[in-house]
Amino acid sequence: MELFPAIDLRDGQAVRLFQGDYDQMTVYSKSPVDVAKRFQEKGAKNLHLVDLDGAKDGRLVNFESIREIVSGAGFFVEVGGGIRDEERIKQYLELGVGRVILGTIAVKDPEFLKRMVSKYKEKIAVGVDVKDGYVAVNGWKEVTDKEGMDFCRYLAKIGVKTVIYTDISRDGGLKGTNLEAYRQLSQIKGLDIIASGGISFESEITELKDTVSGAILGKALYDGMLDLERAITLAT
Repeated sequence: MELFPAIDLRDGQAVRLFQGDYDQMTVYSKSPVDVAKRFQEKGAKNLHLVDLDGAKDGRLVNFESIREIVSGAGFFVEVGGGIRDEERIKQYLELGVGRVILGTIAVKDPEFLKRMVSKYKEKIAVGVDVKDGYVAVNGWKEVTDKEGMDFCRYLAKIGVKTVIYTDISRDGGLKGTNLEAYRQLSQIKGLDIIASGGISFESEITELKDTVSGAILGKALYDGMLDLERAITLAT
């Protein structure tokens, strides 16, 4: 299982939000590049980057930080946050980003998603953020009528290779992730699932290792509940 330490970017800083709430934001570093270097020193091979400014209002405030991170360390980097058109996808891929994550646009414009998957194949992932079982969009503020598991099955059918699945109620809470959801998702053939949201304990990494292809670690790393070197050892 691949581990993806997460760096959420806002105004050029590394931050964390609680359940996606911009009013509950903690700044961890004024230099996301330094955070990435620390992750690399601890053995990280992958990074999960989220442009919170892009997600909120479409601004490319953090593009240079992402460029520095991608060009400097040799990580496999996946990036999400406010990616709403092909031009932004191309910009990230030309930087050397390994995978671009589509969220709201994947739900709102299925034909666009199909075109991008057909054109860019495994370089397109979909972020499926779920609240009370249903897919949420627009910064988790709007809950749709799409049931999360059914939506993931649909994504597999149209050729999406990777889904980042987040149970919003667990995100940032340091109380554990939704293991049962990942057991169910693992039954969907042809889909690589990356677990996201609330992973806080070593036992969860051990269990997820046999269930999903990847896991994103966020607040538990920043607050010292998980040690990245130890987590990587457990995941391999």
